[in-house]
Amino acid sequence: MTLDKYGVGQDPYCYPGSGALKNHFDLRDEQDLSEVEHYLSNIAAQKLEFYEPPYGLDTLKQIHYRLFSDIYYWAGKIRTVKISKGTTQFCVPHRIEPEADKEFKKMAAQNWFQGHTRDMLVTEVAASYGTLNSIHPFREGNGRTQRILFEWIIINAGYGINWWKVDRDAWIQANIHSIYGDDTQLIQVFDNCIGLPIFP
Repeated sequence: MTLDKYGVGQDPYCYPGSGALKNHFDLRDEQDLSEVEHYLSNIAAQKLEFYEPPYGLDTLKQIHYRLFSDIYYWAGKIRTVKISKGTTQFCVPHRIEPEADKEFKKMAAQNWFQGHTRDMLVTEVAASYGTLNSIHPFREGNGRTQRILFEWIIINAGYGINWWKVDRDAWIQANIHSIYGDDTQLIQVFDNCIGLPIFP
């Protein structure tokens, strides 16, 4: 059985005997698909415009659709298979919606972090990002989708953000630790990339 990078084996999202996700271009080589995916999703991301809360799982679906609809038929749709990375198991499909709704309600109850000090914002954003990352609602493209959402949340809270200050390996490790209940590294990551107040 062929295992893809998420360790789910042969699933309906992939071409038979391959880890390549089915796509509109019928690309069967994973490297070729990755290059096209990043190119098109980056173009799509540049066209996305900020909008204010409230946010919810539907917001994530809309962002994901805008980023990946030119590539995948399932863009914007919640995954239907279990996925994991290494020993890290993400949320099972039937719990994705209730768990995501719970976290969005938590953020809404905090008024989307508006009025928070920078230190409070960093801590709360890290915790909520980590929770949504553990849910991993889509088959692929979760990180890019979430970063756009949290960019909006942070800007709406009155702060700038620069993702280029995030080291890729540190980002991956921070997310792994967060899934196991330790947000320390993720807090450090957001402390590095969240800037000064937009309106001091």
